[in-house]
Amino acid sequence: MVLHDLSRNNSELSRFVAEIRDVNVQKDRLRFRRNLERIGEVMAYEISRTFTYSPKAIQTPLGISHVETSDNRIVIATVLRAGLPFHQGFLNILDKAENAFVSAFRKYKDEEQFEICSEYLASPGLDGKTLIIADPMLATGSSLEMAYNILKTKGTPTHTYIACVIASQPAVDYFMGKFGEENVSLWVAAIDPELNAHAYIIPGLGDAGDLAFGEKE
Repeated sequence: MVLHDLSRNNSELSRFVAEIRDVNVQKDRLRFRRNLERIGEVMAYEISRTFTYSPKAIQTPLGISHVETSDNRIVIATVLRAGLPFHQGFLNILDKAENAFVSAFRKYKDEEQFEICSEYLASPGLDGKTLIIADPMLATGSSLEMAYNILKTKGTPTHTYIACVIASQPAVDYFMGKFGEENVSLWVAAIDPELNAHAYIIPGLGDAGDLAFGEKE
């Protein structure tokens, strides 16, 4: 597994990440969602640079232009609900992609202990395709790992890109060991050092789903 940490090179991506972390800017839900979307757009562009390309003959009004375009058959998947704005950012760039949606949520046994549950999957077949799983927060990695395993019931992608806005170092370490030499790569906009007792990323940004769509009971 290869790790791509986009925070190692300064770009406007850093500003979008800074704004979604800022407790004052977070009060504007519209801006929070749009920033998640913009981060998705930037990451989609960066990931697209690794696709397979071949020249195509394009008819213009005045002649033929040979342009290299991607040959990848792309499926963009997200984990409901926090991943929706991030997913849309990828879809804005990779607009011909198919889409998949999976639910994964924490079912708490007490204030600190929880299990990951899933009740929904909608996905095309994945055999021979390029799978991008877009999920804003990679905390423990358990919900994203469950989503990945559920998606694999729909086929075997040629390559899987796991794209996250903020990941914890423990989750990055876990994924790097878990997937080994598999055709999986991890793309992150920032890596934070630790988790708190409730398995939230520190310093992180809080609950991405609540910030994007409002608090839940």
